[in-house]
Amino acid sequence: MNVLMKILAFALLTAFAQAAAQAGTLDQVQKRGYLMCGSSPGVPGFGLPDDKGVWTGFDVDFCRAVAAAIFNDPTKVKFIPLSAKDRFTALQSGEVDVLARNTTWTISRETGQGFLFVGVTYYDGQGFLVRKKLNLSSALELSGASICVQQGTTTELNLADFFHGNNMKYEPVNFANADEAVKAYDGGRCDAYTTDASGLYVERQKLANPDDSVVLPEIISKEPLGPAVRQGDDPWFNLVKWVNFAMVDAEELGVTSKNVDEKAKSERPEIRRLLGFEGNFGEGLGLGADWAFRIIKHVGNYGEVFDRNLGEGSPLKIKRGINALWTKGGLQYAPPIR
Repeated sequence: MNVLMKILAFALLTAFAQAAAQAGTLDQVQKRGYLMCGSSPGVPGFGLPDDKGVWTGFDVDFCRAVAAAIFNDPTKVKFIPLSAKDRFTALQSGEVDVLARNTTWTISRETGQGFLFVGVTYYDGQGFLVRKKLNLSSALELSGASICVQQGTTTELNLADFFHGNNMKYEPVNFANADEAVKAYDGGRCDAYTTDASGLYVERQKLANPDDSVVLPEIISKEPLGPAVRQGDDPWFNLVKWVNFAMVDAEELGVTSKNVDEKAKSERPEIRRLLGFEGNFGEGLGLGADWAFRIIKHVGNYGEVFDRNLGEGSPLKIKRGINALWTKGGLQYAPPIR
C-alpha cells in the first residue's frame, strides 16, 4: 500500500506540474506579480536571510536576476526556504517557480523527477580543509592522515575512492552530521575535514581561528550546481536558462552594473545585442528588448555576483578557479546572444 500511495502521490505532483506548465509559468509569475524562488534554509554565501528577513547570496542573486529580467525590479521575488528533503517536492508541485538551492545536476533528477537544469552556475566538488601548520600543498600528501567526515554520505564514499585510487592509507573519523565533524576537526581530533569545497569555505568561518586552516586545491568529485525548473514548459526553461547565459556573456564583454549605462553607447555589435539596442532577442523569451540590460543594471554580471557573495568581496574569499570564464582558464562559457 505504501508503494501504491507513493506512486499516486508522484502522479498527482506530475499532474500539478503539467497543469502549471500548460498555464505557462511566465504568465503565472506576471499575474502574481512576483517570482517564487526555492532557496536554502541558510547557507552563507549561497542563500541566507538576516535577522530582518532580507535574503543575500549567490543563488539568491540568481533569482533576483530572473525577477529583474521579468519585472525590471529585482525585489519582486519571494524566497521559500526548503530543506534538502523537501526541495524537489516543492518544485514538482508548483510551490516554487525555480529551484536555486545548492542542487547538483544529475541524470536521475532530470529523467526520474521531471526537472530540467538551466546550466551550471557553480562548479563544485569535494575537497579537504587542513591546518596551515601541516604545510601541505596537495591532498596527495594526506597519506596516513585522520579525516573527519559525515557518515552515510557520498562524501564518505568519495573519500574512500580517492585514497584507494591513489594507494594511500587514511583513518576515517565518522560523525552523524556535519556540525559534529567540524567541531571535531576544530578540536584537533583529525588532521583534515572533507565535504564539498564550497561548504569547506563556509565551515571554515565557524572555526575558532579560521585563518589557521586552508582549503587544499584538489577536487575529488564532480558536483555541478545550478538552478532547476519543471519539465513541460519550454518557454520558461529558455527564459531562466538565458538569464544565466546573459550574466556570463556580460562578464566576458566587460559589461558591469557600474558601467552598463556607459556601455549602452557602445558600437560593438555583441554589446548592442546583449543590451537590446540591436535585434530584439527578448521577444522570443516573452520579455522586452532590454531584458539583459535590466539584469546587469540591477544585479550585475556573473563575476560581480560571484565576487560579492563568494569571492574576494565576501567573507568566504573563494577563488574563482574552474568557475572563472573560459577565457581565463575556467569552465564558465555561455552561448552568444545573436
